[in-house]
Amino acid sequence: MTKSFDERVLEQTIGALELFGIYLGDRLGLYAALRGGPGATVGALAAQCGIHPRYAREWLEQQAVAGVLAVDDAAAPAEARRYRLPDEHAAVLTDPTHASHLAPLARMVAGIGGVLADVAAAYRTGAGVAYPRYGADFRDGQGGINRPAFSTSLVDAWLPALPGVVERLASGGRVADLGCGQGWSTIAVAAAFPQAAVIGLDADPASIEDARSHARERSVAARFECADATALKTQGPFDLVLLLEVLHDLARPVEALAAARDALAPHGCVLVADECVAGRFTAPGDVLERMMYGWSITHCLPTQLAEQPSAAIGTVIRADHLHALAHEAGFTRSRALDVDAGFFRLYELRP
Repeated sequence: MTKSFDERVLEQTIGALELFGIYLGDRLGLYAALRGGPGATVGALAAQCGIHPRYAREWLEQQAVAGVLAVDDAAAPAEARRYRLPDEHAAVLTDPTHASHLAPLARMVAGIGGVLADVAAAYRTGAGVAYPRYGADFRDGQGGINRPAFSTSLVDAWLPALPGVVERLASGGRVADLGCGQGWSTIAVAAAFPQAAVIGLDADPASIEDARSHARERSVAARFECADATALKTQGPFDLVLLLEVLHDLARPVEALAAARDALAPHGCVLVADECVAGRFTAPGDVLERMMYGWSITHCLPTQLAEQPSAAIGTVIRADHLHALAHEAGFTRSRALDVDAGFFRLYELRP
């Protein structure tokens, strides 16, 4: 039965509030404390996680009502009830490298919520909202939501789809990860190919500090620099340049692609991963299209317009548009790879 529009808005309001409940459970370590074992009472969870018992009770009850947590005996007195995180929910909420880990979305939404008034003001003036204004919540959420694919699929499936790349890196090639964010992709490549020289570049200082910390914690010999695409000229040549979920966010994507092309070694290539949106605009759109436009109106377009001049692509970069940008940047070959990359579509660019 099709929902009426008012029912849809009410349902989405409940969903947003429940997403904030996930934010609290993730941020405060409540899910991690509940994972495995016999579960916890209000008092036990409050003591273990260092939160007030009254907040612990309300959060646990809300999570049980929402079907996120299971409760052993809902009729028991409030302080005696024991709550558990079902195994089938654990990966989604607590496993940062699992393919189904979606808890970081809550941090992204919280980060947007913190600057939504600034976004509204930018709509009136045509100005932008700089990426750092979205804060640590959005940065952690963006890094976290991409981490599963960047930590596993990138090395296991994406790079092997590029002819000759894995062989070159295994014997000591050079890789630049442009727009590396918190560094999970850079770290994964450096760990998989210890003979290769791997550098991550990002214009956001806080992201680079996060990336360096993550690399130190894992004893991975990746190098990180706070720089934009112009740094590629002095750092090359590279056998591989990565632009993973970053091209659509660049104010000057053609210039960045041209810099990547100029920095390539002979037989080198560029791997672009960007949004797997529809081939053309249609309305209404599917769930993925709706989500991508949601990010676009609240985050991607405002951050792009904070820098001028700007291509102002937004989040929804369609395949034809990407190929046109590559051609304008001087690439003679650009093709979409036949790889199932989930939310992403992969492109191989060669001079």
